[in-house]
Amino acid sequence: MSLQRLGWALRSALFFLWMAITVIPWGSVVVLISIVVRGAPLYWVCAGWLRTAIWGAKVICGVKYRVRGMENVPTAADGKAAVLLAPKHQSTWETFAFPALMPHPLCYVFKRELLWIPFFGWSMARLDMIHIDRSRHAEAWNRVAEQGKRFMAQGNWVIMFPEGTRIERGERGVYKTGASRLAVSTGTPIVPVAVTSARCWPRKSFLLRPGTIDVSIGRPIPVEGRRPDELMREVEAWIEAEMRRLDPEAYGQTVHIST
Repeated sequence: MSLQRLGWALRSALFFLWMAITVIPWGSVVVLISIVVRGAPLYWVCAGWLRTAIWGAKVICGVKYRVRGMENVPTAADGKAAVLLAPKHQSTWETFAFPALMPHPLCYVFKRELLWIPFFGWSMARLDMIHIDRSRHAEAWNRVAEQGKRFMAQGNWVIMFPEGTRIERGERGVYKTGASRLAVSTGTPIVPVAVTSARCWPRKSFLLRPGTIDVSIGRPIPVEGRRPDELMREVEAWIEAEMRRLDPEAYGQTVHIST
């Protein structure tokens, strides 16, 4: 192992220790106060720990980030204006970062196995989230449709990763239509998001590398009169083109990005 990789490994170990140390008291507090506090106030308590995790990645491991396109999502002053976020999924980083970045509570659609993670999963179980059994496709979609409509009516934004799982840097997964089906059925604009997180936190690695993650938020795509399949194709086209612009090295290109 080179000295550089050894340094990354030591800093990564310290980062995961930092997360373990902070999630235990934070998760315990969330579970306890959830007896009397629910909804948005409890969500923002949890988002506080996620900000701590993102801060830890930056300070300990040198993982910075920059965001473009925040003007494309409603602000906190816009009340219950809803959007459905459809981001590229390369790493754990964005699952932590989006609640820290977005001005509204987010309702994640995720596999129910995450609820079994001590403290972290227990806290998620107390929030307005949609956890599904992936092995039961019809039942899973019914749950997404029913709870997605309800949570968006409360002012939450639903966030769904169209590829369904983390994808290797420079690769394209299969874009499923769950997010576009929900967007069409609820009349909610869908916002594509490109994220280059695998540049610093690869999918199959616990080794964080110093660098800058780009988050690019596209304009909301109207859903009136659209079919879910062609709507998702538009989402996919924007995300994949933007990924190649943001991270040309990963796609074997030589395009230079202005700063």
